[in-house]
Amino acid sequence: MVAMHQEKHLSTALLTDMYELTMVDSALEHAMGSRQCVFEVFTRRFPPSRRFMVMAGVARILEGLQRFHFSEDQLRYLADNRVVGAKTVRFLENYHFSGDIFGYPEGEVFMVNSPILTVRGSFAEACLLETYLLSVLNFDCAIASAASRMTIAAHGRPCLDMGARRTHERAAVSAARAAQIGGFVGTSDLEAGIRYGVRAIGTAAHAFTLLFDSEQEAFEAQVNSMGPGTTLLVDTYDVETAVKTAVETARAAGGELGAVRLDSGDLVAGAFRVRQLLDELGATTTKITVTNDLDEYALAALGAAPVDSYGVGTKLVTGSGVPTAALVYKLVAREDSSGVMQPVAKHSKDKSTHGGLKWAGRVLESQTAQSELLVTGLSREKARDYFAEHGARALQESFVSCGDVDLSWTGAAALERAQQRHEDSRNELPYQAWRLSEGEVAIPTKLVQL
Repeated sequence: MVAMHQEKHLSTALLTDMYELTMVDSALEHAMGSRQCVFEVFTRRFPPSRRFMVMAGVARILEGLQRFHFSEDQLRYLADNRVVGAKTVRFLENYHFSGDIFGYPEGEVFMVNSPILTVRGSFAEACLLETYLLSVLNFDCAIASAASRMTIAAHGRPCLDMGARRTHERAAVSAARAAQIGGFVGTSDLEAGIRYGVRAIGTAAHAFTLLFDSEQEAFEAQVNSMGPGTTLLVDTYDVETAVKTAVETARAAGGELGAVRLDSGDLVAGAFRVRQLLDELGATTTKITVTNDLDEYALAALGAAPVDSYGVGTKLVTGSGVPTAALVYKLVAREDSSGVMQPVAKHSKDKSTHGGLKWAGRVLESQTAQSELLVTGLSREKARDYFAEHGARALQESFVSCGDVDLSWTGAAALERAQQRHEDSRNELPYQAWRLSEGEVAIPTKLVQL
């Protein structure tokens, strides 16, 4: 609880690249910092293994935005190291984002060029948020997307996060939350449990078995502490002997063993043999869970095996080969000298952008997604009318309005809604989007300028 208390009051303002501050400093010096601007977060392309990606990180952004204020020590550091001048220090003393933020809700799938987050405000206010927003979204979206592929491969069998020891200690907490959005149903990380209400899971490792003079003593101790419904790890020594001992130990305690865990060897063959043993022993209700460096391809290979749940670690918290969503934060519109908003765009080779604030909808036919439809040149209300006329579901929701954070997008209930939203939006995608093989993006993105 002490760590959580400290983090609640930890400023997020310097979780940023230096050039955000130097740009703001120069813009303020030349009376340009107050110009109204629109920034959008999107990705230009997917890696071949991703046919869709998953929005995650909104709640963390909103929580962090409330702590995006500059302390006296931070301002002194910026001044003493000549990062910014006196005028900018005065601006930062009272910094509070007063603009609007809207975008795709957590759990929604997104495509190439989807404007998953839009920030509208003065240049000085919005520019400062770039690195913080991208650092949260790039990680969380990557993890949620990997988790989604894994839950697809699991075909309804529960997937549990066990990756805390394979990444940065704080990243593990964020990964556990993002994995829930992608369909996971528990985590080994207790900080994620207390912070986000994620169901915590775990029993014992090989070290516990090795601590005792015999495997039977270890099993008896665990069952005595946790009850016969616990999960016993059966591959420390000989699996077949361990399974028999585990079942007998649980029965001696007055119940049937809850589950056994396999963590090594040929998991497919091992699961079949263990299931056979359990059934022969009459332990037909005892379940089998498997771990050991699983990814979506390993889960798919285990599809025919009699496995009841999966524990996934390294491959989950590293994005299963895609550790970042490759999202960028680009200026797409700004106020001119006359106070009129003008679209702006880059024309760089391989990095060009499309100007103008974009409203996003997903075109559906017979409840199946056909395309991502982006429209510019309209108000939000008129864009919604346009989507309704073209059979599209509007995708963006408001998260911050005139600086006021909508906290309904945070908390345990919001996380549950995000998981359901992901299941619903993923179910809208055409069948080929669910394939694990490399291929095209699930649906095309179409831009209409009106």
